[in-house]
Amino acid sequence: MIAGLSVIAGPSVTARAARDAVPALLFAVSVTVCPSSVLAADAFQNRPLRVVVPYPPGGTSDVQIRIIAPRLAESIGQPVLIDNRPGASGMLGAELVARSSPDGHTLVMTDVGNLIMTGIVHPNAPYVVARDFSPVTLVSFTPHLLGINPALPIQSVADLIRHAKANPGKLNFATSLGGATHFAGLLLAQHHGLQWVEIPTKGGTDSITQVMSGQSDLVFNSMVSMMPQGKSGKLRILAVTSPKRVPQWPELQTMAEASGIAGYSTGSWQGVLGPAKVSPGMVQRLSTEITRALGAQEVRDRYFSLGTDIVANTPAEFGRWLADEHKRWSEVAKKANLKVSF
Repeated sequence: MIAGLSVIAGPSVTARAARDAVPALLFAVSVTVCPSSVLAADAFQNRPLRVVVPYPPGGTSDVQIRIIAPRLAESIGQPVLIDNRPGASGMLGAELVARSSPDGHTLVMTDVGNLIMTGIVHPNAPYVVARDFSPVTLVSFTPHLLGINPALPIQSVADLIRHAKANPGKLNFATSLGGATHFAGLLLAQHHGLQWVEIPTKGGTDSITQVMSGQSDLVFNSMVSMMPQGKSGKLRILAVTSPKRVPQWPELQTMAEASGIAGYSTGSWQGVLGPAKVSPGMVQRLSTEITRALGAQEVRDRYFSLGTDIVANTPAEFGRWLADEHKRWSEVAKKANLKVSF
């Protein structure tokens, strides 16, 4: 057995069936195997489906694909191989899929930062989403929360805006430069003409820790990561960045309500894509199977517990969404003259 390889098998799948999927990969992956019909197996040519996650195990993309993998494997009748390929802010794993064979057996599960923000702020990104990928489906959307250190004399987004305007350059914004949470802060600052100091961090956890400890003042990060600290009082949560209030915290205002910015919506979405030139029929089949897996009640319950909304749109809808997001955030980055070296 390859070091780092775990096998999650359905009750009627033999150990040999799981082992047979392993020699195709010479690196650490996770294998999910479940039984299904012969017809589904024939459609996938008796070959495993490989899903590259361009981040380490335990991140949002990784957690979400592992929730749906057993159902997906059951549906297609083949193992689902989860291949974590972190590096270069997700570019290594995404590029690997972009350069893979367009046979529909290699996909990437990734997020807005990897596909949209990286391409915008990195002058030498190794791929162009519209050229190098086949959109399959937008899996989910998780909004950000805006949080501050509770010692600050700020109780609302309106208070934050007034305080920032009265004290230009005095507030510290902890953020992973070039990521979705960075763009969330830029959008607020640009609209209201705010000036604060951006404190680069190693990622979301580091940003949250800095604000809780008082090293920085404010942070945007995922609802999954920040809701526990907000509920416990370690952070003061001012707003959620979803278009509508969230059922997990119904009294919390949206940023559109609290900031006066109509249509304000940011967050972390997770999507599945294949390399360019996957056949339309195969793209549609993959989209259908992933959507079916996302419709299972136990999957929906797990996603809800994470504060995540399932989207599961069509390949065409996902493609249009990608184009719209690229246009939207390119304008924000251009206004900020934002370039980041990874």
